[in-house]
Amino acid sequence: QHRPVTRHHEGFEGAHLSEYASFETVCNLAGFIAEHGRLGALVHRHFGDDLEQAEAAFDDYAGTYASRADFAEELHRDTGTEIPAALEYYIDWSALARDMELNGDIMVFETGFEDVHVFWTR
Repeated sequence: QHRPVTRHHEGFEGAHLSEYASFETVCNLAGFIAEHGRLGALVHRHFGDDLEQAEAAFDDYAGTYASRADFAEELHRDTGTEIPAALEYYIDWSALARDMELNGDIMVFETGFEDVHVFWTR
């Protein structure tokens, strides 16, 4: 029996594509990768190569940050959380971001040094 083979295709940033994929599927994935690049390929793979779910994830894209900690700190400062100056150096922003990720509040993808992409998981 012949089984589908997943292959990496040039220009698809490492996204997986079944050799039996329809022309429409190939075109849709190509458009998605053209728009989102390597990050798009990582998100696509995260969702088990489900393009619909990968596209939907970008509706909840929170942005690019130098680190998870930068995301957590900016989030709390933007929401108006008052942090007394005396306590500022005691806050572990990395731990806070890690907890958010472990709790399933956010998804994080790293595409390079200080190139961290955060998505809400609403």
